[in-house]
Amino acid sequence: MSETITALTGTGETDANVQHMSMQLALNRALDEILADNPKSVIFGEDCGRLGGVFRITDGLQSKHGEDRVFDTPLAESGILGMSVGLAMAGFHPIPEVQFDGFAYPAINQIVCQIARMNYRSRGTLPMPITLRVPSFGGIRAPEHHGESLEALFAHVPGLKVVSPATPHDAYHLLKYAATRPDPVIFMEPKSRYWQKGPVNLASADMDTAAHDAGTDSGGNLTGARVVREGRHLTLVAWGAMVARCLQVAELAAEDGIDVEVLDLRWLKPIDAEALATSVGKTRRAVVVHEAPLTSGLGAEVAQLITQSCFATLKAPVERVTGFDVPYPSGDLEDEYIPNIDRILFGIQRVLEYRRG
Repeated sequence: MSETITALTGTGETDANVQHMSMQLALNRALDEILADNPKSVIFGEDCGRLGGVFRITDGLQSKHGEDRVFDTPLAESGILGMSVGLAMAGFHPIPEVQFDGFAYPAINQIVCQIARMNYRSRGTLPMPITLRVPSFGGIRAPEHHGESLEALFAHVPGLKVVSPATPHDAYHLLKYAATRPDPVIFMEPKSRYWQKGPVNLASADMDTAAHDAGTDSGGNLTGARVVREGRHLTLVAWGAMVARCLQVAELAAEDGIDVEVLDLRWLKPIDAEALATSVGKTRRAVVVHEAPLTSGLGAEVAQLITQSCFATLKAPVERVTGFDVPYPSGDLEDEYIPNIDRILFGIQRVLEYRRG
């Protein structure tokens, strides 16, 4: 398991700039530094101020930076995102939070019809530098509307960028990077990973210096995907919480002599098609893993990109291991819904055993 942890975090070295922290603390630290660096940045949402958020991501920020920069809002997601539009038009950098993924639905009109379009509608005179934080995906046994996977919905909308970190290190650096973008970024945080700890290099965005210098890892590039485990026989493509699960699967597969590569997509819009082509071009087989339902999920887009670039060399069709085409279940059933180790291993087996004709 230590090998999995090292691969996932991308660094095991001891360094003055490397601190061991949870993803929750990494996000909190990133927001603290964003507020300090940019006086136009403001953080707001339901319980984001005095309480510090349901998951305590904004804990202590109001007392440090003031009630005019970190504040609570009414329970009205459409109002939160509508206010974000007005603040962006006034020159601020809003960092709103939707308390849970499923609560984003009431604000879809503001996100799709205003935030995503305003820059185009104004011919560039009204950019929307909004970083929308969305605690996302399942894994915490919460009630209905608390375990949604909305990446395909957001990725389908022109004008939005979508990113999901898998490690504390990524969470820290990707959030700081997103907050410097002139475009709206949907920042999907895997809430089941909030309390998982790992090393965070506060000085560098490079995940694995040796691998990056060797040209085998795009970790130093905050706009691309990242190979978190090298392999020869098959590529597992995942994002968010599923990256850690895929690394567990890769270790188990290795016991049977199957060398699995794990690619953390990170950016879900735009997708790093070059990284997909490079990885699957090497392994010639791919399985895409995500928590969202199968039909029209983002895995279909990933599979098409792989097929488009690797059609001549693929040894099997791209397999998808996903959630089911049902509403997200209650907490006592989510272990059956979220792709588990056995389902992913069966997906690998189907791809490896595929025979043409």
